[in-house]
Amino acid sequence: MESAAFYDSLPRLAAFEALADPASYAALPDDWVVGCADIVGSTREIAAGRYKTVNMIGAAVISAQINAAGGRAFPYVFGGDGAAFATAPGQAGIAAAQLAAVQRWAGEEFGITLRIAQASLVQIRSAGVDVAVARHQASPDVDYAMFAGGGIAWLEARMKAGEFALPPARAGTRPDLTGLSCRWSHIRARNGTILSLVIVPAGGVPGTGFARTAEAVLSIARALDRDGHPIPVQGAPVGWPPSGIALEAQAGRRNRLALLAETFFAWAVLRFDLRVGRFDPRAYKQAVGRNADFRKFDDGLKMTLDCDPETVSRLRAVLDAAQAEGSIRYGLYEQEEAMMTCIVPSAMQEDHVHFIDGAAGGYALAAAQIKAR
Repeated sequence: MESAAFYDSLPRLAAFEALADPASYAALPDDWVVGCADIVGSTREIAAGRYKTVNMIGAAVISAQINAAGGRAFPYVFGGDGAAFATAPGQAGIAAAQLAAVQRWAGEEFGITLRIAQASLVQIRSAGVDVAVARHQASPDVDYAMFAGGGIAWLEARMKAGEFALPPARAGTRPDLTGLSCRWSHIRARNGTILSLVIVPAGGVPGTGFARTAEAVLSIARALDRDGHPIPVQGAPVGWPPSGIALEAQAGRRNRLALLAETFFAWAVLRFDLRVGRFDPRAYKQAVGRNADFRKFDDGLKMTLDCDPETVSRLRAVLDAAQAEGSIRYGLYEQEEAMMTCIVPSAMQEDHVHFIDGAAGGYALAAAQIKAR
């Protein structure tokens, strides 16, 4: 099989629980490369009330890669204050240029420093870790990559240590962020709290102890309505003007008045379920929830759940026991709302993707708890 066709050949797994099994993953070809990005001082930015900006920059890393890939599917994962992806060797130079462009854009537009790095699979495997990938069929129209093997976490750690950095882009360089938006209103918890949960293997590479804990956590979550999905079946709430309109205008250097008019029309269509040609707003809002990545494996397990207090207590008990035995480390952060950042290639198609996180710090603050321990 041609290396470039590797990702296309992977089966789409509908059962999320199957992704706790290492046998569900396939190792990336040796000639592939991995890129990642992470915001410096994200905890400080969150404390300053800029988590929506942090999330948009993390999603921008993926948006730029999607637009540069020209329709070719590739594995990626959103982490709240950063992102990671893998690409075939023929795309490596373009991927590096887009990482550098997002880094320059984040610094010049928002005053935020973005670390970026890229490494080959040969370099990653020489450190004794790996990058293996699976595809989760989140809905009939969208699937997301899941990562295992410890290689993504290893590269992120080396990046923070100053290794594998890429040359900066020229001043004024801008990525193509077509389709990136944050127009949905925050989603309030219906059952008590929006829980951001990050579980990582204690040794860096998921083993049997981590898999056992992940299965126990997923079993608890299955008792929640729709496995704890934070977006209602009918879709996320809409409001006007969107809370993220200033960010979207700044990110795309768009005229704010023109964007206000555009978003007012979109709000009216969605708020009052007005059909426009072939566009069905009710179906679209339902698809938003189906397409959302509220749970993922990323050299660990990350979940954004709408939880009741009893479920939070049950999760803590399982996680405390696993942490005490030395198989995992975890962070758990509670907040009142979830938020969503989106990549929408076309409103007339169903392949729009939606990244879910807690609205008050989410994954970044849950991960910070792990670091503090």
